[in-house]
Formats: sequence, C-alpha cells, structure tokens
Amino acid sequence: MSNPDSFIDEVTEEVRRDRLFRNIRRWGWLAVLIVVVIVAAAAWAEWRDARREAAAQALGDDMLTALQDDDAQARADALGAIEAPAGAEAVAAMLAAAELQGAGEPQAAAERLNTAAADGAAPALYRDLAALKAQMVLVAQGEGDIQALEALAQPGAPFRMLALEQMATQYLAQGETTAATEVLTQITEDAGTGSSQRERAQGLLVALQGPSAAPAAEEAEAEAETAAETDGE
Repeated sequence: MSNPDSFIDEVTEEVRRDRLFRNIRRWGWLAVLIVVVIVAAAAWAEWRDARREAAAQALGDDMLTALQDDDAQARADALGAIEAPAGAEAVAAMLAAAELQGAGEPQAAAERLNTAAADGAAPALYRDLAALKAQMVLVAQGEGDIQALEALAQPGAPFRMLALEQMATQYLAQGETTAATEVLTQITEDAGTGSSQRERAQGLLVALQGPSAAPAAEEAEAEAETAAETDGE
C-alpha cells in the first residue's frame, strides 16, 4: 500500500508544482510591475524632496545675497527681484518692505505688503501677516485703515489682538478717544490678550481716563485671567 500512496503523493506534488509554475507564468509580470512601481515611486519622492531642498537653499542664498548690499533701497530692489514660490514670495515681500521702511519710504513699504496680502496663491496666514504689517506701517504714519484692521480683528483671526491694538492707535491718531477707549477696554477684557499687551492697553487707558481707570483695568485683567483658567480646566 505504501507504493500507491507514495505514487499519489508524488503526482499530487507534481500537480501543485505545475499549478504554481502556471500561476507564476500568468501573474509573475504583475509582481514585477508592482516592484517596479514601488521602486519608481520611492525614487521620484526622493528626487522631489531633493529638488525642494535645493530650491529652498537657493532661495535662502538669494535672500542673503540681497541683504548684503549696503544701501537699503538696493536691498529692497534685490529682494523684490527674487522669483520665489507662493509663501516664500510673501516672506521676500515682507523683508523688502522692511528695507523700504528703513530707507524712509513707508508708503512704498505698505504697497509692497498689500500686494503680498492680495496674493491668493500665498497661504492665508502669510496674507494676514502681510496685511497686518502694512497697517502697522500706515498706523505709524497716522494713516491706518480702520476697515482693514477690523477685518484682521475678527474673532478667530490669527492676529486679532495685534490688529485691535493698531486700531486703538489709529483712533488716537485721528483724535477719536472714545473709540480708542472702547478698543483698549476690549483688549484688557479679552482672555486671549498677552500680559505685556494688556499692560500697554491699561497704560493707555490710564493716560486717557486718568487714575480712576486703573482699578477698572486691574479688575478686567483679573476677570480675564479667571476666564482663561476656567477655559483651561
């Protein structure tokens, strides 16, 4: 009986081997294709990352080269001439605006920043930052745009508190002390206000309203801190 069993086992094994070879011949090309695709994808990802790294390094070198000029206007022009991708272009624009402001051209600096803020290809955070910086330049000249600052000071906006502070400063420049007081009070009462900013707002309130404003400001600060602690819990 052992010989027939052995013969059956051999036949079964041969059938299995033949079936395996047929499957390899039938589907082997697919396995090879999958391996090729995986290797190609890995190579492409590595090439893409290397290209991005090289582009970022080249952009950084261009910016550093532009900033080496002794003349502020020349530095601004060199930064403005740099071809940068979205996002990085906004950074270059902000650097150029800083140089223009240092060269005594605040209007040109604000225009450069507003152009960056209007670039729909740039990330929203960079656009908001450029818009805020443009208003900071203009507010320093007493020419800030209250409507633009209100847009930046909406609840949830990333630079809300800084925009509110610029609004108060612009109101003061326009002689609108009541509006400035309202904004400053809002700053002192907001739980999201930083300690240094709250102190600045309180100082301005005291200057506008006299010593009587100090206790109210301190009470508002205590309430804001309590609210922040409650939210944290």
